Amino acid sequence: MKFIIDNWTLILVALTSGGLLAWPILKSATGGDLTPTGAVQLINREKAVVIDVCEANEFAAAHIGGAKNIPLGQLKEKLAGVVKNKELPLIFVCQAGRRSSSAASVAKGLGYLKAQSLNGGLAAWQAANLPVDKA
Repeated sequence: MKFIIDNWTLILVALTSGGLLAWPILKSATGGDLTPTGAVQLINREKAVVIDVCEANEFAAAHIGGAKNIPLGQLKEKLAGVVKNKELPLIFVCQAGRRSSSAASVAKGLGYLKAQSLNGGLAAWQAANLPVDKA
C-alpha cells in the first residue's frame, strides 16, 4: 500500500498512457472510423450494403448511389426485410455521422456484426469528391 501512495503519479501516468494506446483499437472495433475510401473498398470488394438512415426528404436531396433509405426510427422494424443476409457488411450513412453511429449499434444488436458507420456521414463522402444521387 505504501508503494501505491508513494508512486500514485507514476501509476496514473501508466494507466493513462495504456488507455490512450488502447483507444484507437477499441474505436476501430466498434466501426467508428470508416472513411469514405474505406467505404468504397467495402462496397467494391465485399458487396457492402449502404443504408441511409436520413429522413425521406433528406434522402431525396442527396444520397450515395445504390443506398437504401431506412429512417433511423424505423430501422429495427425494416432492416431485416431490406437486408436478409446478416453476414454482409453494412455501411450506415446520415448527414454528419451521428445518426448512422446509432444505427450501426442497433444493427449489431440485431445480429449484423459487420455493421459500420461512415465517419463524417454524407458530408465526408461529398468532401472526398465521391458521387451522390438526387431523387
